[in-house]
Amino acid sequence: MFSFGSAIFHPLSNNLKDALPEKFTFPFYYKPHPLSLQAAASLQNYLENQTDFEHNFGLNQNQKGLPIGKMFGVMVVTTAENNLGYIAAFSGKLADSNDINGFVPTIYNTLQTDGFYKIGEAKLNAINAEIETLENATELKNSLQDLNESKQAYASELKNFKAEIKAEKQKRNDRRAAAEKDMNPERYAAFIEALNQESIGFQIRLKHLKQFWETTIAEKQLQLETLQKPIIELKTTRAELSASIQQKIHQQYKFLNAKGETKDLLDIFKDTKTPIPPAGSGECAAPKLFQYAYKNNLTPVAMAEFWWGASPKSEVRKHQQFYPSCRSKCEPILGHMMQGLNVEDNPIENHISESVALEIIYEDDYLLAVNKPHEFLSVPGKNLKTSVLTQMKHYLPNATGPLLLHRLDMSTSGILLVAKTNRIHKHLQKQFIERQIKKRYVAVLDGVLEAKSGTINLPLRVDLDNRPQQLVCYEYGKPAETIFETISIDNGKTRVYFYPVTGRTHQLRVHAAHQFGLNTPILGDDLYGTKANRLHLHAEQITFTHPITKETLTLLCDAPF
Repeated sequence: MFSFGSAIFHPLSNNLKDALPEKFTFPFYYKPHPLSLQAAASLQNYLENQTDFEHNFGLNQNQKGLPIGKMFGVMVVTTAENNLGYIAAFSGKLADSNDINGFVPTIYNTLQTDGFYKIGEAKLNAINAEIETLENATELKNSLQDLNESKQAYASELKNFKAEIKAEKQKRNDRRAAAEKDMNPERYAAFIEALNQESIGFQIRLKHLKQFWETTIAEKQLQLETLQKPIIELKTTRAELSASIQQKIHQQYKFLNAKGETKDLLDIFKDTKTPIPPAGSGECAAPKLFQYAYKNNLTPVAMAEFWWGASPKSEVRKHQQFYPSCRSKCEPILGHMMQGLNVEDNPIENHISESVALEIIYEDDYLLAVNKPHEFLSVPGKNLKTSVLTQMKHYLPNATGPLLLHRLDMSTSGILLVAKTNRIHKHLQKQFIERQIKKRYVAVLDGVLEAKSGTINLPLRVDLDNRPQQLVCYEYGKPAETIFETISIDNGKTRVYFYPVTGRTHQLRVHAAHQFGLNTPILGDDLYGTKANRLHLHAEQITFTHPITKETLTLLCDAPF
């Protein structure tokens, strides 16, 4: 067992200086540099043996407390004296604290007992307590019950009286029909007048009934609103105080960059799609590492982030596995903090060539099928314009309609169907909607899968903090079903067939990697597993009915792995 002590800079061997990268890590898509791996190994060794804090990561069944895994980050740095080392950070809080020996401090400490946040939090707690007392008051509960009972009584009495009116009307109609046969005109006219007066009497009674209950309910509603008014006022005060505290917090989070410039959260996010910074902005590991490095004259060299502990129930996170920085919070912040720093280019934006040749595996007068390469877009993206769709528009200048029938993830290779006319597109699209089209994917899983076959049902939705990644969500997720079949196992890897019943974004990747799915990520999955030379997922086979010939077509395109 050992402790970091108070030291935040943790030395690495100066013999490694020759291995320094030319550029700093691009944090949103990277393979950890060897120096980052060494720093991460050092931190992980500390986490396994440390005595500085008590936190249940979910790795020890006998440990007390709720199991909570945590994202950690390491940044390799050089000092002003040219010594090599690393600094470490964790996302959010650790062991109910944001200040742990050996880790860089938070950018703004909201937990200071004399700080405005804790003072404001105490005020909010007092307001919440007062609201709870008022909402649970007997007088308020009785008033609400009295109002509801009056509304129910009114509805019941009104329903019954209207039924009586209807029944009496039918009786009058019957009497009118009989009188018309039996009475002379003079007597009949008097009889009809009497019936009309009887009807008017019922309408007057209905009017009085409504007036009585509407007046009664209005009085009881006013009594209730009088009791609710202080609660509403307190909730308004609470909302205003909370917004004021939040804005002040955003202003306290001030971020440096390599140029020495400073921006707070409001400045950083004001021109983004979310001008109000997401909750927790600035509390991730990466911004903490940059801030400490800049404030202490340390030069950033490389960085990596890894998950430590049990997997969460929704996201795909594996113990000791490396992950990119989050998008929604860190991308705008790091976009500012990395200014003035020599950073690697975004490999996604610089990977694609305009001259990619698409292999056409089938073509007739009505449709065609292409073999999409891996790391190639199906449709134009935000920064990348070349895609299967753009190339098909050049290849088929006279085509009509949307062309593409479906899409594949950028990292997935395989068969894509293209319709040459709008009519053919609608016909094939109907087959997709009715799930008449059958697809088979082949994948290599990064591990040994014991199950021979089965079905995975895990509902999916987008991870709002980390688009385009998906997570499992039983409350808001869309149903997602995958049938799998094990084909072979070789050198610790499993080759499988996937038969998607639904077609959610990243469905096969999440269903493979998630702990409640196969718990074995696809080899080379940079989002849900470990980066390799490519994602080993290929849309190998598709079966559909030809819109014109009505022939059942099965197209096959062997995987390149």
